[in-house]
Amino acid sequence: MTLRTPYLMFIGDAPDQLAAKTADGVAFWRRQACLGQLRLPGCKADLGLPDMTIEEAAAAGVKTVIVGTTNRGGVLGAGWEPLLVQALELGIDLASGLHHRLADIPVLRETAVRCGRQIADVRHPTREFAVGNGIKRPGKRLLTVGTDCSIGKMFTALALEKEMQGRGLKADFRATGQTGILIAGDGVSIDAVVSDFVSGAVEWLCPANDPDHWDVVEGQGSLFHASYAGVTLGLIHGAQPDALVVCHEPTRPHMRGLPTYKLPDLRICIDRNIEAAQLTNPAVGCIGVSVNTAGLDPGAARDYLRETEARLGLPCVDPMRTGVGRLVDNLPG
Repeated sequence: MTLRTPYLMFIGDAPDQLAAKTADGVAFWRRQACLGQLRLPGCKADLGLPDMTIEEAAAAGVKTVIVGTTNRGGVLGAGWEPLLVQALELGIDLASGLHHRLADIPVLRETAVRCGRQIADVRHPTREFAVGNGIKRPGKRLLTVGTDCSIGKMFTALALEKEMQGRGLKADFRATGQTGILIAGDGVSIDAVVSDFVSGAVEWLCPANDPDHWDVVEGQGSLFHASYAGVTLGLIHGAQPDALVVCHEPTRPHMRGLPTYKLPDLRICIDRNIEAAQLTNPAVGCIGVSVNTAGLDPGAARDYLRETEARLGLPCVDPMRTGVGRLVDNLPG
């Protein structure tokens, strides 16, 4: 489906900024398409967009409400239905990356039909995929992996695509999650694919290409996250990456949502991801580390990047503070 712009970003009662990462990503990479945000009482997230009601959004010309907040399980929050019904009745489409399909909610489905409006559940693939085969294919692929989930893999991949295209390289971002799909306009939400077909879905997403073309594949989860390691492994095998970039957040006290699990050591994380990726590409290598230093002051961030780079012997960058140019410099020929 093609989403109509401009957007109103619905972030509901998100308990923190990470819970609004879908809206955050769209607002950052497609700012010109976002007219405002809708926040409910108790919301702790802020996209820096004007606050709007549904009525104000309709009057301003909003064409699509994007449900841009996530929660554990990806279900619709309490009290959201009447607001989304109101949007449909005022001529506004709906788009969502939740596990819970908006189109499966009778009142939303019936209202959309009655009002001639579109509901786009981007997390749910609309086609079937073959089982992966692991056969070597032309073209080059870079995959972002990480020490945890919600740690900057999508942001890093988009920053790499921008840098590579700016240098005249053939490069395309390949979205594997709902936020990336809303930004890119297409992709496959890998965590909604039946497990046997995950690697095949990624092979379909980044197929054979020109020898000098790079697919920059958005990573998901982490091999070290007890909840999401399975989707990460399938993505690694299907992407058949030539290059890995490991993403990390140094101030995080534990794995997101798992307080009894600590983040892995970066060297161990690099080694394990390379080992997993060697199944489908024995020549894979890690070209560097992308660090989210938002929780550190500028001096501490600079020191952390330098110390980590010296310890690992790999370029360490923060896409926001330093850019990703040094990672692109380190791409294999």
